[in-house]
Amino acid sequence: MNRPFVTLKLATSLDGKIALANGESEWITGEKSRAAGRKLRAAHDGIAVGANTAVLDNPQLTTRIEFERDPVRIVFDTNLRLSPGSNLALTASETPVWVLCKSDEGRRAKILTSLGVKLFKVAEEQGLDVNDAMRVLHRRDITRLLVEGGGTLAASFIRHDLVDVIEWFRAPLILGGDGRNGIGDLGLQRLDLAQRFNRVAISELGDDIHERYERVG
Repeated sequence: MNRPFVTLKLATSLDGKIALANGESEWITGEKSRAAGRKLRAAHDGIAVGANTAVLDNPQLTTRIEFERDPVRIVFDTNLRLSPGSNLALTASETPVWVLCKSDEGRRAKILTSLGVKLFKVAEEQGLDVNDAMRVLHRRDITRLLVEGGGTLAASFIRHDLVDVIEWFRAPLILGGDGRNGIGDLGLQRLDLAQRFNRVAISELGDDIHERYERVG
């Protein structure tokens, strides 16, 4: 396999939402699910989020587990929107931050680089070319990648048939049609084109349900 093994992690409501329409998302799932999610981070070389998640949620993306290593924090950021004042940029000298973008030039790029953020140019394909991004990461020894947010990035990985495992944490709430989807539009025209996964594990985490799915074929 000339790409990382990809795990898609979802933490959603019962109807597959990751946030309200206004962006509020803390916290949909409970503490036991969040703790399990942090352990997942420690089991991967890299953790990836999209630009919207990086900008709107301003995450740290660390394990916060004593004696556990933190993965490389990776942002799929076509137009280099990551703020130099973000939690990721300000801690890049402590825990690596890589930004995949279409251009590594300009004032913001220089500031981010000065903070320790590494920028990697990736080909474009209606946004970043995810297959090219996988090659970039594979060449830099990312063998296990955890894709953690948001819906647009998740959909891009699914469209390109790059998801090997899904770790799905579901909380017992309903957010409705105006909530933000855990997986964005896939553009499917026929049901037989939908990717299928086998459920291989299910467990309770407090009030939440954790399910693990593996790709078919």
